[in-house]
Amino acid sequence: MTKNTKVNAAILIIGNEVLSGRTQDTNTSTIALWLNSIGVIVNEVRVIPDIEETIIETVNHLRQVNDYVFTTGGIGPTHDDITALSISKAFNTKYEIHKEAFKILEAYYKLGEFNEGRQKMVWMPQNSRLILNPTSGAPGFNVENVFCLPGVPSILKSMLGGLTNKIVGGEPILSHTINLRTVESEIAKSLTKVQDNNIDVEIGSYPFFQAGKIGVSIVIRSVEKSEIDKCVSEILIFIDKRKIEIIKR
Repeated sequence: MTKNTKVNAAILIIGNEVLSGRTQDTNTSTIALWLNSIGVIVNEVRVIPDIEETIIETVNHLRQVNDYVFTTGGIGPTHDDITALSISKAFNTKYEIHKEAFKILEAYYKLGEFNEGRQKMVWMPQNSRLILNPTSGAPGFNVENVFCLPGVPSILKSMLGGLTNKIVGGEPILSHTINLRTVESEIAKSLTKVQDNNIDVEIGSYPFFQAGKIGVSIVIRSVEKSEIDKCVSEILIFIDKRKIEIIKR
């Protein structure tokens, strides 16, 4: 892949606890921001339960239509952590003890603490490549274009840096935000014209509340700074004509 190639990815959040609302998903934002910074566009995000058949079917679909797939959750020591086994079945490969992972965790835990439950975390698809974990020892893994990460946000975040050299992205995706004291309906028509004039740029508008008043954030995203600057100039023209207040957040 070259730097001008558009590279895409899917994020797959695995876990009943997210679907039930007991756990709030912050991993999507963490992964998406990191991917954008290395030039990978997130095509879609899915949240699915800890059901083997569902994991297998979803992974097999996503890995065929995306350059990369990132899964989170289900690689811990408990009975409902079935991601690694499911990935093995998705790739129709043997599920076995990863010798390097075993050595890492055997050295990480004190004598007698590396029990049967924790040893479950070293069972992976055959020929998995490890994703090292600087926070809690237990590594993630990847098979071909599928990268499996833990569900704990702080641990996941600490592991992303080690993946940067393993992911081939395009140009980093740049972003510029303009915050306005207005409502979406007041700027919708003008913003649509700007978008129509700049079809290669992604322009979004997002309402927010600050100090009891409503506002709108306009977010412009592109791999080219010159294209972002052009959009900003066009937006500032209609903002000035309508005397809409620009606010800092």
